[in-house]
Amino acid sequence: MKKFLLGLFLLGSISMMGATSESKSLEVKVTRPQVSYTQNITYSQPLGMMNESINLQMDIIKPVTDKKLPAVVFVTGGGFIMGPKANYLQQRLQIAEAGYVVASIEYRVVPTGVFPQPLEDVKSAIRFLRANADKYGIDKNKIAIMGESAGGYLSAITGTTNGYRQFDKGDNLNQSSNVQAAIDIYGLSDLTTVGEDFSKEIQEVHKSPAAPEALWVNGVALFGVGGSINSNPEKAKAANPMTYISKNTPPFLLLHGDKDQLVSPSQTEKLHKALVAKGIDSTRYVVKGAAHGGDYWLQPEVMKVIIDFLDKNLK
Repeated sequence: MKKFLLGLFLLGSISMMGATSESKSLEVKVTRPQVSYTQNITYSQPLGMMNESINLQMDIIKPVTDKKLPAVVFVTGGGFIMGPKANYLQQRLQIAEAGYVVASIEYRVVPTGVFPQPLEDVKSAIRFLRANADKYGIDKNKIAIMGESAGGYLSAITGTTNGYRQFDKGDNLNQSSNVQAAIDIYGLSDLTTVGEDFSKEIQEVHKSPAAPEALWVNGVALFGVGGSINSNPEKAKAANPMTYISKNTPPFLLLHGDKDQLVSPSQTEKLHKALVAKGIDSTRYVVKGAAHGGDYWLQPEVMKVIIDFLDKNLK
């Protein structure tokens, strides 16, 4: 026992000999800005089907600075049945650190909201930010729209409907809802062909009145007309971003994973080709190995493409 205690004493003595009373110096290069995060800002209160008020909110991440910065309105996906504004936090933070005010928004979803109501919500959020540009440190002349999946679709149709005032409803109507750039990450475009890259079985599922895109356009039969996405071709066309491409459409960035099993990669390809055909600046990337969501979409290579696009068009 004495030998064991002696051994511990010797080890402790050796360890103490390596210690020093001098502090170490650490050189720091400031490369990341401090950011603030404000949650649950009410931007709109539209009326629901039962004449109830729906409280729509946004969260804002922004660099701590007195300068006015360009803004990015972020629209999360959720299959048209949910739109949690808390998602995509890592991506939103990286964009904010790159010098942008990033507002992630809620919007009406099925069955509470069907097209075009969610589009009206997005445009209402853009007008709210312009009306409160001084409060949130925003350059109101430089606002982009960005989203993924159903949010990518909403971003696309928000961009292509620049100048279409019929979708401006609610408050702050003295403000423009136009955007200066649009980013669509694996979003839908032609809602009648969402599953066309997949098996016949999956394509049949998309013909069902219960398919998300059918509910988005026609509503739930209990509350609306119901039916499949092909039941009303005019309504399906009216919900297609490609229908509205014009000289007012801003530059687009589209990204899609080649392993996406929920939204056919040809959806963003169709939109890209339609934009280019109308003379709109559009760039599309196919991300190898990426599925619908997941780790690929927050990697440096993807985020660099996104931030470079924003810098080019807003800074």
